[in-house]
Amino acid sequence: MALLDKQLRVKTSTIPGAGKGLFTQKPIAKGTRIVEYKGKASTWKDVNHDEGNNGYIYYVSRNFVLDAQHDKTALARYANDARGIGRVKGITNNCTYVTEGNRVFIEAARDIPAGGEILVSYGPEYWQVIKHNMKVDADAEKERLKKAKRAKAGKTTPTKTKAKKKTTSRTTRRSTSLANA
Repeated sequence: MALLDKQLRVKTSTIPGAGKGLFTQKPIAKGTRIVEYKGKASTWKDVNHDEGNNGYIYYVSRNFVLDAQHDKTALARYANDARGIGRVKGITNNCTYVTEGNRVFIEAARDIPAGGEILVSYGPEYWQVIKHNMKVDADAEKERLKKAKRAKAGKTTPTKTKAKKKTTSRTTRRSTSLANA
């Protein structure tokens, strides 16, 4: 099975705030296997979650995940989800993930024109986790600003607050960060 790696390019995504995206240089017909999702094979238990900051994990099973965080040559990691936080009217997903054993592929769900961005759903749980982690970050920043304000005013009484932990979605078909690096 010949994949289309050689006709794919990484450039700025059409989705605002998504960072880099994956684009085709030639038209792709519906049903075509485009690219394989590659990364370091691991188990869910052993994968480095980076406190919710590793969005390049593709969960196949608890005994097999692919982690593409440190492999910038793994082209499939640059495919974005059109249904994410930075949605744009008229831009929709045009691909799906297909799993065969421990191999994962991106396949065209409809015809994609030359120059089109490869867009694939990460699943709703992925976006729930992203929103949770964004709230955790915002809450931590609010607390930091409160402490700085108290310190500036000379009120240095310590306050105890339990920090919420970031999470990583286990059942997400694929995770990718909001800004692909």
